[in-house]
Amino acid sequence: MKALRQVVADSYALLGQTHICHWNVRGPGFFALHNAFEEQYTELFTAVDEIAERVRALGALAPGGLGNLARMSNIKEIKEDATAEQMVKHLADANRALVANLVAARNSAAEAGDDQTEDLMIARLQVHEKTIWMLESYLAR
Repeated sequence: MKALRQVVADSYALLGQTHICHWNVRGPGFFALHNAFEEQYTELFTAVDEIAERVRALGALAPGGLGNLARMSNIKEIKEDATAEQMVKHLADANRALVANLVAARNSAAEAGDDQTEDLMIARLQVHEKTIWMLESYLAR
Protein backbone atom coordinates (compact mmCIF):
# COMPACT_ATOMS: atom_id res chain seq x y z
CA MET A 1 0.00 0.00 0.00
CA LYS A 2 2.91 2.32 0.76
CA ALA A 3 4.16 1.99 -2.83
CA LEU A 4 0.72 2.80 -4.23
CA ARG A 5 0.36 5.86 -1.99
CA GLN A 6 3.80 6.98 -3.22
CA VAL A 7 2.55 6.71 -6.80
CA VAL A 8 -0.36 9.00 -5.90
CA ALA A 9 1.98 11.60 -4.37
CA ASP A 10 4.48 11.51 -7.23
CA SER A 11 1.76 11.53 -9.90
CA TYR A 12 0.17 14.57 -8.28
CA ALA A 13 3.55 16.31 -8.08
CA LEU A 14 4.23 15.54 -11.74
CA LEU A 15 0.81 16.93 -12.62
CA GLY A 16 1.69 20.18 -10.83
CA GLN A 17 5.11 20.41 -12.44
CA THR A 18 3.63 19.80 -15.88
CA HIS A 19 1.02 22.49 -15.25
CA ILE A 20 3.71 25.02 -14.29
CA CYS A 21 5.55 24.23 -17.49
CA HIS A 22 2.32 24.64 -19.48
CA TRP A 23 1.77 28.08 -17.98
CA ASN A 24 5.32 29.36 -18.27
CA VAL A 25 6.80 27.86 -21.43
CA ARG A 26 8.20 30.41 -23.88
CA GLY A 27 10.10 30.45 -27.13
CA PRO A 28 9.89 29.03 -30.64
CA GLY A 29 8.42 25.72 -29.44
CA PHE A 30 5.73 27.45 -27.38
CA PHE A 31 2.63 26.18 -29.20
CA ALA A 32 3.79 22.58 -29.47
CA LEU A 33 4.96 22.41 -25.86
CA HIS A 34 2.04 24.36 -24.42
CA ASN A 35 -0.36 21.89 -26.06
CA ALA A 36 1.72 18.81 -25.19
CA PHE A 37 1.99 19.84 -21.54
CA GLU A 38 -1.78 20.42 -21.41
CA GLU A 39 -2.42 16.92 -22.78
CA GLN A 40 -0.04 15.48 -20.21
CA TYR A 41 -1.45 17.22 -17.14
CA THR A 42 -5.04 16.56 -18.23
CA GLU A 43 -4.29 12.85 -18.59
CA LEU A 44 -2.49 12.86 -15.23
CA PHE A 45 -5.45 14.45 -13.44
CA THR A 46 -7.68 11.55 -14.42
CA ALA A 47 -4.96 9.02 -13.59
CA VAL A 48 -4.33 10.41 -10.09
CA ASP A 49 -8.02 10.07 -9.33
CA GLU A 50 -8.09 6.48 -10.54
CA ILE A 51 -4.99 5.54 -8.53
CA ALA A 52 -6.27 7.25 -5.37
CA GLU A 53 -9.59 5.45 -5.75
CA ARG A 54 -7.69 2.16 -6.00
CA VAL A 55 -5.99 3.01 -2.70
CA ARG A 56 -9.45 3.52 -1.18
CA ALA A 57 -10.80 0.31 -2.71
CA LEU A 58 -7.98 -1.53 -0.95
CA GLY A 59 -9.09 -0.09 2.38
CA ALA A 60 -6.50 2.63 2.93
CA LEU A 61 -6.79 6.40 2.81
CA ALA A 62 -5.49 8.29 -0.20
CA PRO A 63 -2.83 10.89 0.63
CA GLY A 64 -3.85 14.49 0.20
CA GLY A 65 -3.11 18.08 1.02
CA LEU A 66 -0.53 20.01 -0.95
CA GLY A 67 1.96 20.12 1.92
CA ASN A 68 1.63 16.42 2.68
CA LEU A 69 1.88 15.44 -0.99
CA ALA A 70 4.93 17.68 -1.42
CA ARG A 71 6.63 16.06 1.59
CA MET A 72 5.85 12.59 0.29
CA SER A 73 6.89 13.19 -3.30
CA ASN A 74 10.28 12.45 -4.80
CA ILE A 75 9.64 14.82 -7.72
CA LYS A 76 11.80 17.95 -7.65
CA GLU A 77 10.30 21.35 -8.42
CA ILE A 78 11.28 23.37 -11.45
CA LYS A 79 11.93 27.10 -11.38
CA GLU A 80 9.17 29.20 -12.90
CA ASP A 81 11.62 30.91 -15.27
CA ALA A 82 13.12 27.69 -16.68
CA THR A 83 13.76 27.57 -20.41
CA ALA A 84 11.67 25.34 -22.65
CA GLU A 85 14.53 22.86 -22.92
CA GLN A 86 14.99 22.80 -19.14
CA MET A 87 11.26 22.16 -18.76
CA VAL A 88 11.29 19.25 -21.18
CA LYS A 89 14.37 17.72 -19.54
CA HIS A 90 12.87 18.24 -16.08
CA LEU A 91 9.60 16.57 -17.04
CA ALA A 92 11.43 13.65 -18.67
CA ASP A 93 13.43 13.18 -15.44
CA ALA A 94 10.28 13.49 -13.32
CA ASN A 95 8.53 10.87 -15.44
CA ARG A 96 11.55 8.57 -15.02
CA ALA A 97 11.33 8.98 -11.23
CA LEU A 98 7.64 8.13 -11.35
CA VAL A 99 8.37 5.07 -13.52
CA ALA A 100 10.66 3.73 -10.78
CA ASN A 101 7.84 4.06 -8.25
CA LEU A 102 5.34 2.51 -10.63
CA VAL A 103 7.64 -0.51 -11.03
CA ALA A 104 7.87 -0.84 -7.23
CA ALA A 105 4.08 -0.62 -6.89
CA ARG A 106 3.57 -3.11 -9.74
CA ASN A 107 5.97 -5.57 -8.11
CA SER A 108 4.31 -5.17 -4.69
CA ALA A 109 0.92 -5.78 -6.25
CA ALA A 110 2.19 -8.88 -8.08
CA GLU A 111 3.67 -10.27 -4.85
CA ALA A 112 0.34 -9.68 -3.09
CA GLY A 113 -1.65 -11.30 -5.91
CA ASP A 114 -3.47 -8.01 -6.56
CA ASP A 115 -4.04 -8.30 -10.31
CA GLN A 116 -6.13 -5.14 -10.59
CA THR A 117 -3.45 -2.91 -9.06
CA GLU A 118 -0.76 -4.66 -11.06
CA ASP A 119 -2.71 -4.02 -14.28
CA LEU A 120 -3.24 -0.37 -13.33
CA MET A 121 0.49 0.09 -12.70
CA ILE A 122 1.36 -1.59 -16.01
CA ALA A 123 -1.01 0.76 -17.85
CA ARG A 124 0.55 3.78 -16.09
CA LEU A 125 4.04 2.54 -16.97
CA GLN A 126 3.09 2.47 -20.64
CA VAL A 127 1.83 6.06 -20.49
CA HIS A 128 4.92 7.40 -18.74
CA GLU A 129 7.39 5.47 -20.87
CA LYS A 130 5.73 6.92 -23.98
CA THR A 131 5.81 10.41 -22.43
CA ILE A 132 9.54 10.05 -21.73
CA TRP A 133 10.14 8.98 -25.33
CA MET A 134 8.19 11.97 -26.66
CA LEU A 135 9.94 14.48 -24.37
CA GLU A 136 13.36 13.06 -25.20
CA SER A 137 12.52 13.15 -28.90
CA TYR A 138 11.84 16.87 -28.57
CA LEU A 139 15.34 17.34 -27.15
CA ALA A 140 17.06 15.21 -29.80
CA ARG A 141 19.34 17.07 -32.17
